[in-house]
Amino acid sequence: MTSTTLPRVCVIGAGPSGITAAKRLLDHDIPFDCYEASDDVGGTWYFKNPNGMSACYQSLHIDTSKKRLELEDYPVPDEWPDFPHHSQLFQYFRDYADHFGLRDRILFETTVTSAVRDADGCWEVTTNDGKTRHYDALLVCNGHHWDPRVPDYPGEFDGTLLHSHAYNDPFDPIDMRGKNVVVVGMGNSGLDIASELSQRYVAARLHVSTRRGIWVLPKYIKGRTTDSVSVPRWFPPALALKVKQFIIWDAGGRMRNYGLPEPDHRPLEAHPSASEEFLHRAGCGDIAFKPAIAALEGPRVRFTDGSTEEVDVIICATGYHISFPFFSDPDLLPGNNNRFPLFKYMMKPEYDNLFFLGLAQSLPTLVNFAEQQSKLVAAYLTGRYRLPSIEQMHAAIRSVESAMARQFYDSPRHTIEVEFDPYVRDIRRELARGAKRAAAVGYSLPISPRAHQRDEVKPSTAATRK
Repeated sequence: MTSTTLPRVCVIGAGPSGITAAKRLLDHDIPFDCYEASDDVGGTWYFKNPNGMSACYQSLHIDTSKKRLELEDYPVPDEWPDFPHHSQLFQYFRDYADHFGLRDRILFETTVTSAVRDADGCWEVTTNDGKTRHYDALLVCNGHHWDPRVPDYPGEFDGTLLHSHAYNDPFDPIDMRGKNVVVVGMGNSGLDIASELSQRYVAARLHVSTRRGIWVLPKYIKGRTTDSVSVPRWFPPALALKVKQFIIWDAGGRMRNYGLPEPDHRPLEAHPSASEEFLHRAGCGDIAFKPAIAALEGPRVRFTDGSTEEVDVIICATGYHISFPFFSDPDLLPGNNNRFPLFKYMMKPEYDNLFFLGLAQSLPTLVNFAEQQSKLVAAYLTGRYRLPSIEQMHAAIRSVESAMARQFYDSPRHTIEVEFDPYVRDIRRELARGAKRAAAVGYSLPISPRAHQRDEVKPSTAATRK
């Protein structure tokens, strides 16, 4: 097929999700433009990204082992440690883009300011350079670790309150040596930052404030990376969960043995946090624990148990909003508590030419999650896959939400929770089912290529590829 007989696609974002989606489109000769607000690829793994959207801090290492995060057709370097530093990941994504010739397909320093679906179903995309282009399909790959969720505490605080998104190191954006610090939240970022600041030469006192205890997973079990330890695929899901919970209990023991608050849930009933250092620092007495913050009282912080502490700095490792600033249609915006139900975590059933890639809390890895999703996208755009009916898609969404509600406690973070390996197997099965549906209609394109007729601007480089 030529560029005018396949749908033209807009990809928003050139982080890991965007570049792997772009490669898939390129492999299938699907014309596309990829827009990136920054001056390079990498997204959140680009430390001090000039677009202001990176969640990296200087000491960050990914919590996924290297073989679990590598992208297809491009192995990670053998000399990498088990858990690479963010700078290694950033270089990996840059090398990936260079290796597959993606750079000249990306419009850098170009922000999508508006994406509107017109009456004919085409996407009218406007960018910060004032240009408007039309596309037959839209791939949203803008990530969900860039719009900080900051708690609204009652009262006034005399010290410094910041979100972990602004944290770079113990001296930037402020010097925290000798300060009394409270870290709010026990996700992976909270554990990392608390561990770093609790060193005796940094914070004078380090408290971690949490509404509930958590299970801190080890990164190694008997010398193997924890995410390489698995149960057989044929185990029923409920049994597999119980086995994995037992492995965690057996490897780490009770959290109260390290001085942590006792969790009010079992392992893997929340998005897991992994850290070897945090448990050590807590066991050494370098980290103390407090319940949730009740109020700010000038130089002091009051907690829900009635206790107070003099505090200089509060760091809120409290997660992120799911945000799409380029959408104005309320149907395309998340609801309360980040609820945003999607078929296969990527499609709203009523929108047959809109895909959200990488929008998940995937266990154990998110880096190559969109790469797996892009297989369905490419098959769909080339007519080799057909979607089920809208009613069937809604039924599938309800089934997934029900399963997640049974396993995880209610939290904005858990609205997009998914386990990677079962998800990949499910996508394979869905591709097979969709291929049969496509064959039944003669492999006709579900999305008509019309956008190229709408624009007077020069066609994209990808659109003219032979």
